[in-house]
Amino acid sequence: MSDTFDGIKEGHSRIPKGVMVLFIGLAAWAVWYVFSFTPTFSGWSQGKIYEERLASSRAAVKEIPYENPYEKDPKAIAEGKGIYEANCASCHGANLKGGVGNDLTAHFKYGETDKDKYLSIFSGRGGGMPGFGDQLGRDRTWKVLAYMDSVREYGMKP
Repeated sequence: MSDTFDGIKEGHSRIPKGVMVLFIGLAAWAVWYVFSFTPTFSGWSQGKIYEERLASSRAAVKEIPYENPYEKDPKAIAEGKGIYEANCASCHGANLKGGVGNDLTAHFKYGETDKDKYLSIFSGRGGGMPGFGDQLGRDRTWKVLAYMDSVREYGMKP
């Protein structure tokens, strides 16, 4: 077989050095990445981080007081109103009557106790209610509940 065709002679085709260096570098990076982030080799796992956070969350839930420490505290209720307006009003409405989220002046599906209401806000509930525990923390969650209860149970205007 001839190495010419229509008068065009085939020459030697070398891979450019830059492309070869890039290829070898990417191959080395891929090997490092696999050994660094594959749990079988490195021992690192997002699952371990998840389990640690879940355990700390469960420990925090065990420490929940059964009664709202800020109930009927005017300063905490005022702060809770601000927190509610910033985080909750977009779904539950400025007047707590609902919208995208449930009506917060009506009966609660997951319980009427302070602890049940706290867990609904802190950990969230299935069907659309996200947990706000990481965002609000323990005290701010109780303050939101103090505001909600002041409107719901004691007739304060929203």
